[in-house]
Amino acid sequence: MSTTFQLDTATSRANPTPQPMRRLTVPKLRARKQDGVTAEPLVVLTAYTARQAQLLDEHCDLLLVGDSLGQVIYGLPSTVPVTLEMMANHAAAVVRGSYHAVVAVDMPFGSYEGSPQQAFESAAWLMKQSGAAAVKLEGGEVMAETVAFLVQRGIPVIGHVGLTPQAVNVLGGYGARGRTDAEADKIVGDAKALDKAGAFAIVVEGVVEPIAVAVTQAVACPTIGIGASAQCDGQVLVTEDMLGLFERVPRFVKRYENLAETISAAAGHYAKEVRERSFPGPEQTYGSE
Repeated sequence: MSTTFQLDTATSRANPTPQPMRRLTVPKLRARKQDGVTAEPLVVLTAYTARQAQLLDEHCDLLLVGDSLGQVIYGLPSTVPVTLEMMANHAAAVVRGSYHAVVAVDMPFGSYEGSPQQAFESAAWLMKQSGAAAVKLEGGEVMAETVAFLVQRGIPVIGHVGLTPQAVNVLGGYGARGRTDAEADKIVGDAKALDKAGAFAIVVEGVVEPIAVAVTQAVACPTIGIGASAQCDGQVLVTEDMLGLFERVPRFVKRYENLAETISAAAGHYAKEVRERSFPGPEQTYGSE
């Protein structure tokens, strides 16, 4: 029996409520791809809070606590300033708010690149603090040794190739990757190295579609596309982008709602009623009896 957290309307606090469902596991997600075929694609969205996790959990196979929270939650210019403490706190909230999906957490820039031992210490701390089931790190062949080191010590790893946002200062921007033969060969080689090292899934981001397809066909583990191809073994989007909470969204994002307008309109309605003193009304105030 797993546990989810639902809002108690009397106290506005989260209280555990048992759910008749077992949480998915890393081996089950890895086993979705058999002999190069994934009959049921993996559904992945980002999540940063307990309430967000509650709303997304039943629809997703994996909830990714992405370092994109640096921009989405904290208003930072990139993911580079994100810290281990930020990731641990948000991942713990997502674990508390979910009961079905596997929860994976990004390892932030500077927490794993130095050595496999540094990566293990960071990943172990993240998992202990949050309860997450896996970590994700960026980088291809150069990180293969680190991935193998973590997997051999009981830490499931998601790889990440193509456009790697933590390397934005080296890449010079967020443009699509794989347009040249050399770059395309490197992306496929990076994915193969991560697969061989034991990654149970690989995010393929911002890669021209033929190369995303080539990567998916070249590795045994599932690929999770973002700005890649529908032929990947799964898809991930930043939830706030998908919900239309920002004015600008990348080309590869499909807006399924426009919540920015809804929220702004609701706040405007509230402000109007406060200013005209029509809120709070009798239904929202307490009498003497």
